Amino acid sequence: MYVEVLSASIDEKPLIQQMMELYQYDFSEFENKDLNEHGYFGYPYLDYYWVESESASHTLRDRYPFIVRVGGKLAGFVLVNQYTYIPGSQYSIAEFFILRKYRQQGIGRNVAFQTFNRFCGKWEIHQITTNVVARKFWRRVIAEYTAGKFTETVMEVDDWRGTVQWFDNTNRIAPAASESAIA
Repeated sequence: MYVEVLSASIDEKPLIQQMMELYQYDFSEFENKDLNEHGYFGYPYLDYYWVESESASHTLRDRYPFIVRVGGKLAGFVLVNQYTYIPGSQYSIAEFFILRKYRQQGIGRNVAFQTFNRFCGKWEIHQITTNVVARKFWRRVIAEYTAGKFTETVMEVDDWRGTVQWFDNTNRIAPAASESAIA
């Protein structure tokens, strides 16, 4: 299957917004979050993924939205940001969602690899304590991606608790687009 991780335009925000509800539904078994009065979970940070802040000389972006397609069909999304906990880290997977239909086929691994290859630098990936499946997935994927050269710790800070893996892919050479896009 042909797997694509594509930058999401503002016009594609409703696609991610709809898939975000599915993602949060899946996630509801791990968090004690209720639907709002309109029947949505909502995601308060989604708009920020298309807002760019201006510096004196250039535009800075610290959030990156991506849509995942498999064989041209919508299959998930990835939200990358630069909000990290570990000093020196540059990138973080804020949210990562693959539709259930496409799980257990290597697609999530492929999407993670493509995402990491887009941004060379120091990464950290977080999983809440109760999400054992995510922790196993990320350990396996990151171990393969880094040939075992990553660090893992349990973090407890004021606003977040869970497992964090971090690694540096600064020196990694991204594979050709055709290689990274095929599962």
